[in-house]
Amino acid sequence: MSNEKNMVNTYKQQLMFVSQQKQQLQFQINILDSSIKELEKTSEKRVFKGVGNIFIMTDKTDVLKQTKDSKETVELKLKNLEKQESEIIKKLNEFSKENSSKKQEGNKENVEGVA
Repeated sequence: MSNEKNMVNTYKQQLMFVSQQKQQLQFQINILDSSIKELEKTSEKRVFKGVGNIFIMTDKTDVLKQTKDSKETVELKLKNLEKQESEIIKKLNEFSKENSSKKQEGNKENVEGVA
């Protein structure tokens, strides 16, 4: 029984960790979306791109392409995390079903023992 509790706690911790990662990736996607919109709005041919602690002048189309590629990569990571999250939830639900059926069997044995 304590082994099952350990497994459930482990899955819950994994679920929390995956949820936090998902939240961070969603935040990154929002920032990248905003950057893409601003790049598409501007009529400038060259824009500043942040590289580490400095900004360099770069062709707008290159920055736009790199930003879209970054967004695509982050979205793929997000999809993978969503798959992991659904697997963890599935496992937690299985443990929950097992526990409820064990409790029902225990209750039946108690009732039969009284009769």
